Amino acid sequence: MPELPEVETVRRGLLPALEGHTFASVEQHRPDLRFPLPDDFPERLRGRTVLRLERRGKYLLAHLSGGDVLLMHLGMTGRFTIDGAKRTVNGKRAPTRAAHDHVVFHMKDGATISYNDARRFGFMKLIPEKELAEHPLMHHLGVEPLSEALTPEYLAHKAHGKKVNLKAFLSDQRIIAGLGNIYVCEALYRAGLSPERGAATIATKTGKPNERAVALVAAIRAVLEDAIRAGGSTLRDYRHADGELGYFQHSFRVYGREGKPCRHKGCGTVQRIVQGGRSTFYCPRCQR
Repeated sequence: MPELPEVETVRRGLLPALEGHTFASVEQHRPDLRFPLPDDFPERLRGRTVLRLERRGKYLLAHLSGGDVLLMHLGMTGRFTIDGAKRTVNGKRAPTRAAHDHVVFHMKDGATISYNDARRFGFMKLIPEKELAEHPLMHHLGVEPLSEALTPEYLAHKAHGKKVNLKAFLSDQRIIAGLGNIYVCEALYRAGLSPERGAATIATKTGKPNERAVALVAAIRAVLEDAIRAGGSTLRDYRHADGELGYFQHSFRVYGREGKPCRHKGCGTVQRIVQGGRSTFYCPRCQR
């Protein structure tokens, strides 16, 4: 499933085509994705302008004129593509629909934005702006990891007294929004911390941050910023809005590298364990 860097890359790709632009019409080719699409979805979007396009965790949020927010989640295989060309056949706009194009946005400036989702694990919802903060999908989300809210003090406070391991702690969206399996593994490696280490060990007995908390915050920021610069990671279906692949997978230090040498010269080999039903990759020699 796309994590924060992939969703942020998609947001940046969609920004020129959506923000400040108006929906001329919307094609809806099925009644549902993971969940049913909103009632009268095309009619409720027609004529609305996207005032701003934001990201919260792994969600895209298009704030619309009229007071609603279009919340979008990519799921496992969802992706957006933009076709800005006004292609015509015999004076009429040529169809550009591909297999699994379930929702197509036609903008007044002529751009077409298609949402394609082979497995239909993504979804879209229309939520009144005034209800967004308390919506069940939003109200529980933790801090944004690239914001000033993620500090060693915050992380230590949340970890104090926890009985879970660091992998489960960092994967909890109620603590940090947007981190998933890939970037938790990569951040823990950069911080030199074992995924099996108890989360409480990044805090002192009084809940203050120790050197582990400081290292972990720095590692989370660094790996996310590096991944965004690389356009995210493409493992299966993820694409940018222009159809390009992400490239951060070529910079993985542990994720998917089971049995390969640790990036630290003279160290051991990367191992894979299963935690919470998910694969975790780490170096047991340099991650303690």
